[in-house]
Amino acid sequence: MSCKLKIGVMLYHYGDPQEPIQKVKSLGLQSCQVGWGPGQTLEAGQALKAAADAAGIEINTLWAGLPGPAIWNFSGGPHTIGLVPVQWRAARVATLQQAAEIAGKIGVQSITTHAGFIPENPGDPQYRDTVYALQEVCQACAAAGVEFWFETGQETPITLLRTIEDIGTGNAFINLDPANILMYGRGNPVDALDVFGKYVHGVHAKDGEYPTEGKELGHEKPMGEGRVNFPALVPKLKSMGFCGTLTIEREISGDEQVADIKRAVSILEPLC
Repeated sequence: MSCKLKIGVMLYHYGDPQEPIQKVKSLGLQSCQVGWGPGQTLEAGQALKAAADAAGIEINTLWAGLPGPAIWNFSGGPHTIGLVPVQWRAARVATLQQAAEIAGKIGVQSITTHAGFIPENPGDPQYRDTVYALQEVCQACAAAGVEFWFETGQETPITLLRTIEDIGTGNAFINLDPANILMYGRGNPVDALDVFGKYVHGVHAKDGEYPTEGKELGHEKPMGEGRVNFPALVPKLKSMGFCGTLTIEREISGDEQVADIKRAVSILEPLC
């Protein structure tokens, strides 16, 4: 028998722990992922978790932001995003190790981030070195008792599968962002589950389009207006054993964001 999935929302912690938690409550949801900037302290994490616990809100991952630049396109992205860029790798490994330690101490099950444009060629020295860096991160996660979740996007599904297998620590999993798979032109997210579905432990419920320019990503869309087939995706996730949370992510702000999140809840609820 399949389980009943939860619905949550992606939010960001900028200082006041009550603000993001109250946003979750105002939307009538009980779960969230928290965008966690580099350099934030254990004390900030403890305050956030205390606010969440008091409100009956689950935090299912700390989405760990990384120091340094990130250019979200196909020309600058390979040189700036994740653990692939050599000049930022050591600092970013250290940032993720710190996030893992904080997550473990406050009782959050995982940390999540973009690993970057991981080379598709397993013989590429950059592939090897990125896997070594990810092993360091996953070892720190294991020591803290948490999982590491890859946010899908820059890498192809088979490259992500290969990377998880080569890391080999047993605690590397996937936070599936189906819109990102489309927006980076990496394929169809429903089909991608045939490649790596067993590793999906988290989901961003986000919609989007394929890219139509060679250097720019496809566009994010309100749920139901993009190409992600949620009526096919969600049942397939459940059939593969996923029993986690569908975390709505809408990367705009203001009243339109709130309206789009509420619309997404109405679309997802019958599928859960």
